[in-house]
Amino acid sequence: MTDRASDPSAQRGPWDCLLLGGTVATLAQGAGYGVIEDAALGWRDGVITFVGTRSQLPDAAEMLAHEVIDAQGSWITPGLVDCHTHAVFAGNRAGEFEQRLRGASYEEIARSGGGIVSSVRATREASEADLFAQSLPRAHALRDDGVTTLEIKSGYGLDYENERKMLRVARQLGEELGINVRTTFLGAHALPPEFEGRADDYIDAVCEWLPRLHDEGLVDAVDAFCERIGFTLAQTRRVFELAASLGLPVKLHADQLSDGAGAALVAEFSGLSADHVEHTSEIGVRAMAQAGTVAVLLPGAFHCLRETLLPPLDAFRRHGVPMAVATDCNPGTSPLQSLRLAMSLACTHFRLTPEEALRGATTHAARALGLRDRGLLAVGMRADLARWNINQPAELAYWLGGDPLIALYSAGNRIR
Repeated sequence: MTDRASDPSAQRGPWDCLLLGGTVATLAQGAGYGVIEDAALGWRDGVITFVGTRSQLPDAAEMLAHEVIDAQGSWITPGLVDCHTHAVFAGNRAGEFEQRLRGASYEEIARSGGGIVSSVRATREASEADLFAQSLPRAHALRDDGVTTLEIKSGYGLDYENERKMLRVARQLGEELGINVRTTFLGAHALPPEFEGRADDYIDAVCEWLPRLHDEGLVDAVDAFCERIGFTLAQTRRVFELAASLGLPVKLHADQLSDGAGAALVAEFSGLSADHVEHTSEIGVRAMAQAGTVAVLLPGAFHCLRETLLPPLDAFRRHGVPMAVATDCNPGTSPLQSLRLAMSLACTHFRLTPEEALRGATTHAARALGLRDRGLLAVGMRADLARWNINQPAELAYWLGGDPLIALYSAGNRIR
């Protein structure tokens, strides 16, 4: 990235838009919010052309941009990035919420025919139009909470046509809401009833679907649920080897319920992220650090499942593993539709600082999706940004609820 004061693009106009007078949290520094007061932030063709103080502008504001907006009194941050969701599904599992409150465990519910398989039944029964209609309010809520980039996984179809339906709906949501949706193929999420007792055969099927879905342009990354109630290391490895042959990056639901060495496996494939990671060992953490794999913390699931074992946060910090924060929005274990609330839960449960939480929902979350063009505010970066009615950035993790968002821009286009 180029220094704002010396970048030649800052001297050229006209820009599409220029925000004046707000306080910017660039997150561009290695630590801290990267605060610029009485700031100026301009962009052209969806790319940031200037970030600095008003006094550093090379000319009068009205000579530099087609549109000049008075941002006085507001804070400006990168648009939020929700890097782990299952936001496309039909039905809900509120009944399982009640079961857990009466003492049933996640595994007990899953083994009795509930859990992921119950969402599979509802999702298979829904038409594509109905699935879109049911999923739209969730994606809408996430966007209106400040999200400009949203990852959405498949994994509630568990056959070719229904996995395809889910991925198509995810793409449609991005088009409808003006946000950037990144799709992840999670065919290896659970074993569907028709493959009971034949997990290896099901992985054969998953490996047959993936190239076809990739050829349609529906897959940005590949995920799996590597767990004792999911798939084995060997089965996951098969899926990852195929993904690698197709040039697709991988990520993994890793070490959520036990230390299954999932984090080390995804790191072996230079994976984008290992997600959940409550049980990840020191060996897994070191492997992630060496591979540059992001740890995606999912405090919504931790909260809803009333977990007590924290992810190895000190080890992540000690080894320099970036920690992202995401909602894990899903019908069973994290029915969470606010990334700001996920940030707050990460602070409360995992003792992240508000700055770590904000960086986790922007810079590190973008990295967990393989996106290096967003997540911070600097010249040359994508113009994804949010304006907030707050007095300090810690409020984004402090308030439980509310609507502090003033305006939201995706690639320079105002979407809220």
